[in-house]
Amino acid sequence: MFIASVIVSALLALAAAFSGYGKLARNPQMLEQLVNKLGVPERLIPVLGTLLLAGAVGTAAGIWWAPIGIAATGCFVLYFLGAVITHVRAKDWAGMVPTVVLTLLSAAALTLRLLSA
Repeated sequence: MFIASVIVSALLALAAAFSGYGKLARNPQMLEQLVNKLGVPERLIPVLGTLLLAGAVGTAAGIWWAPIGIAATGCFVLYFLGAVITHVRAKDWAGMVPTVVLTLLSAAALTLRLLSA
């Protein structure tokens, strides 16, 4: 179970780090979707990027120390549920698919970490 937890946690940490970096680097495609399609205020984008990077670090560190991994992946579940709600409110059904995948990946990482702790 621990090996599965490491693999899923590593995938989640990489995906979150990539997304967080894109937000902090002000990737034009991300800004377009977040600001124009989803209605996210531009001033919140660095905050979202920072949360994603912090969660990626916590998820990676959680491979060695279970409590921080559980906390980080639990926060990711909440973060991505909020993102799903944002997509639903904006009626952005096509853009919601990656967010749902990341929500499920977060839930899997949390479940596996809890089972292997």
